[in-house]
Amino acid sequence: MESRKTCDSCGDSSCTAKNQQQNESKEAYADRRRLQARLCRIQHKIVVLSGKGGVGKSTVAVNLATALALNGLRVGLLDVDIHGPSVPTMLGLENESLQGTDGGLIPVERGNMKIMSIGFLLKNSDDAIIWRGPMKMGVIKQFLADVEWGDLDYLIVDAPPGTGDEPLSLCQLIQPLDGAVIVTTPQKVAAVDVRKSISFCRQVNVPVLGVVENMSGFVCPKCGEITQIFPVGAGSKIAVDMKVPFLGAIPMDPALAQSGDSGKVFIYHFSETPTGKIMQEIIDQITDTDKTNKLNS
Repeated sequence: MESRKTCDSCGDSSCTAKNQQQNESKEAYADRRRLQARLCRIQHKIVVLSGKGGVGKSTVAVNLATALALNGLRVGLLDVDIHGPSVPTMLGLENESLQGTDGGLIPVERGNMKIMSIGFLLKNSDDAIIWRGPMKMGVIKQFLADVEWGDLDYLIVDAPPGTGDEPLSLCQLIQPLDGAVIVTTPQKVAAVDVRKSISFCRQVNVPVLGVVENMSGFVCPKCGEITQIFPVGAGSKIAVDMKVPFLGAIPMDPALAQSGDSGKVFIYHFSETPTGKIMQEIIDQITDTDKTNKLNS
């Protein structure tokens, strides 16, 4: 049985949820305590960001979470990309639905990984989510405070793209965050947005664990040779300019695209391929950087 930590039993005297803040209503205080009671049972929290959509942010988040779970860690994967929830498809969970209890929502489980996505709440995968900002913020908060995550070693969050309301609310709600992984592609139009994402993290006091350049060259499925389609090095150059780690470059691999569409996670089914080894090296750096940040904090 999982040990359950509550605000009343927590021994952390520095916890901000212990006392009601000035001008804070009883309802707001109760909500904040409920949120903190969930989050304090999660040891590490990492958010995966991107300056724009379509750069492979969800691919990195899914493979990172899966790699951690394969190492025997208790992992949560939270998909809060409200308008483009792709995590259920990438994990082959499109037909899953959520169950609820008096304690909250029960996430979908695969092995020792717990998954939550807005996609599990849609009756039809073709349905468009047409919500204004406040409703989206409310759902993000609910996914953090009302989902029965339990005791986790890691929570990996697939964030909405950009630097708008949703990523801002997310980073403000999940405190403290261990850091952010920023995903880009080699094109200048995508890489330029990395600077904005890094600046965003610095303004909201979230450490940048590093930059990942996705779709960096094309892997020939026959000979394995990598052909550069786009100009290379934009991600690494910006990382150097902005003084953050460059974690590596993932090439375009047909197997990577097929695994995402078929629900077979790449890092599990193709771990021995050259691309699989590149991805594992990137994941190892993320977790090593995360541990270093925690030790230095």
